[in-house]
Amino acid sequence: MKPLTIHQGLVLPMDRANVDTDAIIPKQFLKSIKRAGFGPYLFDAWRYADEGQPGMDCSKRALREEFVLNLPRYKGASILLARQNFGCGSSREHAPWALEDYGFRVLIAPSYADIFFNNCQKNGILPIVLSETDVQQLFDMTAASPGFELRVDLEKQTVASIDGSFSRSFEVDTFRKYCLLNGLDDIGLTLQKADQIRAFESKRLAAKPWLGTDLHKTLRTS
Repeated sequence: MKPLTIHQGLVLPMDRANVDTDAIIPKQFLKSIKRAGFGPYLFDAWRYADEGQPGMDCSKRALREEFVLNLPRYKGASILLARQNFGCGSSREHAPWALEDYGFRVLIAPSYADIFFNNCQKNGILPIVLSETDVQQLFDMTAASPGFELRVDLEKQTVASIDGSFSRSFEVDTFRKYCLLNGLDDIGLTLQKADQIRAFESKRLAAKPWLGTDLHKTLRTS
């Protein structure tokens, strides 16, 4: 997982409430658990004119040109601005995988579905909660200024426009902040204890050597 400390990026406005995870990444793409390659299928049903299937060459698919992800002014956006209850629906972890694979590192909305909110933080995405008034102001600023960018400082817990006309603080769980700053997912956290784990396994195997036996081989020869 990539560390997130200070992130500056182009803002993409997703002006819809209650965006569910099936819209973020439709169910037919859930067969893979590789955690990569989902970006081209992000918002698939809204983004393309046909129904997507795993393995399709998305560069040859007809686009819904009016959809915000397809507008040239938002190409390369890495901060997604959304309305309330973003990420509702099923708990599929593929939703943050798709967002991250596309290039989004920060989300800003008034509220999120709880499981989606936690899944984002576990996969290197920072979901920021701001008031509906602040979010509306950001929508207005994004619409009025092509190329509108925000600068997010996770250490200081601030989000601000480049010209300084907008600046707000945000809350983040201390443990999740530590993980994001250091690029640690659940596996990374476990591997921090690798020496202790190896020491424990060695001690346990010395005390109970039969635990190192190939059980299936033992059963076949007994």
